[in-house]
Parts: sequence; structure tokens; C-alpha cells
Amino acid sequence: MPSQPTAAPAPRPPLARWLGASNDVTRTFLAAGAIPDLINLGGGLPPLETYPAAELAEIARAAIAHHPAEALGYGPIEGLPALRDALAARLSSPALRLRRENVLVTASGLQALDLLGKALIDEGAPVAVQDPTYLGALDAWRPRHPAYRPMRLDAPGFDALAALTGARFAYTVPNFSNPTGRLVDVATRRALARAARATGTWLVEDDPYGALQYEGAPLPRILTLSAEEEQDGAYDGPVAYLGTLSKAVAPGLRIGWVAGAPALVEALAAAKQGSDLCTGGLSQLVALGAIESGLVDALQPRMILLYRERRDALCAALDAHLSEWFVFERPAGGMFVWLRARDPS
Repeated sequence: MPSQPTAAPAPRPPLARWLGASNDVTRTFLAAGAIPDLINLGGGLPPLETYPAAELAEIARAAIAHHPAEALGYGPIEGLPALRDALAARLSSPALRLRRENVLVTASGLQALDLLGKALIDEGAPVAVQDPTYLGALDAWRPRHPAYRPMRLDAPGFDALAALTGARFAYTVPNFSNPTGRLVDVATRRALARAARATGTWLVEDDPYGALQYEGAPLPRILTLSAEEEQDGAYDGPVAYLGTLSKAVAPGLRIGWVAGAPALVEALAAAKQGSDLCTGGLSQLVALGAIESGLVDALQPRMILLYRERRDALCAALDAHLSEWFVFERPAGGMFVWLRARDPS
């Protein structure tokens, strides 16, 4: 019998609309890190020689041997209680009182941004963002289609109250931000904290780079400034502080956290339940061991020495080879130098 003609395949349904507006910049510079002998200036990628492999291997071995259920099984959505307690204690100060219920452990700081988008953004909702801002944050929120409101924190006459009024939340990276490397001054930090309280707008303080300060004394966290106006008891204010071990220890651990009001932590935990159920127990125990053993604090001077030398070498090369066409500020910390083209006129 003659064969029947094969019917043409039916067209597949379209992909989600937000994918049409996505970018491949982050994927490209991460992939470039695997190219031999390439000096990758595309992003803040910690070098292999900073990873404390031997110390982490021993911490991981002990974690599996002594805590197999926590290391290899499912865990609480909010994070292992011991790690939440350790982070609360590490971030607390005389002005800032954090307890376990103030802390959510995440799989990296980027997951914290994703969860904030899920919990706080409806389509078209206004979100105030520091400008220029971290591309990864925009990627995390892109599926929610927010309406962005740029904040130029260093602009003359910046009005924090006007910037935050009506926004679902405001996003800032006050310490050596990606991509500019700038440090937000104390007056602006205090103005943001007061504006968040006055408007009721959540204020997200993302701080991946605060530990990498090469000159000067560290400036107070916005979270701490916000707590100065709190009543006695655990923190219940409008600031959500994001941290990570990606730059302080190793990015492959994928450990981050949110510290903020218990109600916000509960909302983010509900969003996390449908995201990854729980952060990996082994990574959490390794993070806990790195904190409790003093490894995190011991690594900081080594990191600062290495990155300061690299910053100085990069800035010297920029001065020598590109200063005719570009201007830049020498950052006091972090992993980024922001170049701006000179006006040809």
C-alpha cells in the first residue's frame, strides 16, 4: 500500500512573554571564565586562588560524618536553625537586635532577589532602583514586568522621600555597587532609612561587597540605621538586608540570606517553598562551620590584600592606556571600576 503522507508537525505554544526581553550578558561572561589564559573583566568573579578548598573540605567531611540528616536530607524552608542563629548574632549590634525569625537562608543572594520579586511585585508595579544597577536583579524581576523608577543617589538634591513614595520596594547596593563601584555616603543611607519608614516602602539593601573595603572605616548598614529608630525588641522595620558568602568565601557554596522583619521573612519563605523547597543542607553546614571556626573572618584580610593589588594594577593600566578616552573613579573597595567615555567635544 502507498505510504500516507506525513502530517506537518503542529506549531508549539509560544514561550513565556518575558523571555523575549531577556539578555544573555551574564551567561556570556560566566562562560568566558572557562577560556584558558583569559583575563575576564566582564564581571565580579572571584579567582580560584581565593577559595579555601582544604579548609572547606574538612568542614564538609565533618558535617556529613556528624550531621548526616541535616547535610543530606531535606531541611526547613527558612534554613537550618543553627545557621539562622549564627547569622542573626553576626549581624546584630547594640542598636540592631536580630533573632532567628529575622533571618531567611537562601541559595545565594540572587535567590533572595528572586524571592523578593515573587513576594512583592505584581505586574506593572513601581519599583525604585539605584541607577545604574545590578543586571542580575533586573533579570530576577523581569518575569514580573515591574515599572522601574531610577534613583540617582549621588545626584545633587536627591530626594529619598519622593523616590520611595508609592513604590513596592526600593533597591540599593550601597557598598561598592555593581557596576559603578561607588560607596553611598552616610547621609544618603540615613535619608533612605527614614524615607522607608515614613512611606512604608520596603527598602532592599543588597550587600555582597561590604567586606571588601580597602580604605577607610566601614559605613553603617542601612539596616542598622533603620534599627536606631526601633522600639525595644527584635527588628521589625522596613529594611531587608541581603548578604552572601559568594565573595567572602566561595561562590559555589550558593549561600545567601535575608535579614528583616519577621513578616517579610515569612512571606519570602512562602515564595521559597515553590522555588527550591530548601537550601542545600551540606552548603548550609559548611557555611555554619566557616563562620563558627573563624574561617570567614580569617579570609577577609587575604581577600582585601589580593583585591587591592588587583584594583591598583587595573587602575594603573587604565591610566596608562585608556585615560585619553575614558574617565573613572578609583573605588575604595569591591570588585568594580566604572569607566565613562569622555565627551569628544
